[in-house]
Amino acid sequence: MVHLIIICGWQKILVEESVKIRRKNLLTVKNRGEKEIMNSSFYAYLSRLRWIKRWGLKRNAHEENVMEHSWEVSVIAHLLALIKNKYFEGKLDANAIATAALYHDVTEVITGDLPTPIKYHSEQITTAYKQIEHQAETELISLLPDKLQVDFQQLIQHEKLPAGHEEIIKAADKISAYLKCQAELKAGNREFEMAADQIIKLLEKSDQPEVAFFMTHFVPSCALTLDGLMQTH
Repeated sequence: MVHLIIICGWQKILVEESVKIRRKNLLTVKNRGEKEIMNSSFYAYLSRLRWIKRWGLKRNAHEENVMEHSWEVSVIAHLLALIKNKYFEGKLDANAIATAALYHDVTEVITGDLPTPIKYHSEQITTAYKQIEHQAETELISLLPDKLQVDFQQLIQHEKLPAGHEEIIKAADKISAYLKCQAELKAGNREFEMAADQIIKLLEKSDQPEVAFFMTHFVPSCALTLDGLMQTH
């Protein structure tokens, strides 16, 4: 436990030092007589999400990075929101949810992907990681020109998400993780057996009808081969 807390503290120092370096390297350009606008490295950082690997404590048959995971969560969240609206009298902004889901793990470009068993290993580690995550959110937003920062605060800072949106995104995140586990098991990798069992139990306990709908009507076909999918037309 002590080692894990030290790691979290080291990550926080790394975030602070990397931000100092980035700020020193910021360039500015003139924009039609307005205030100077910095040459932002925001997108450059986001583009590096493809190099951040998930499930780092497990042997993976198929590696997954944060960029592809974010896309999958966004697609699932969008569908969950539409299901809720069309079948369960919801009034969610499905497009806003899909957009926010794209950014739900964006801070990991700074912090890396801390595996869930470590993240929630103890209250102290969870608190320390939340602090690091919050600081990373703030620093990423600070890389944007002033006029764009408010828009991205609503996407990147978790506490500013509407409760209904966050609930959908968290459910989509769990479904994505479950599908990853199933893909690994199908590839013969038993490393994901326990994770699959834990996640399906959480999904089965969900009181969100859109989650049950998705699991019933969309998940089963994910186990099919391409030839199997073509035969379902």
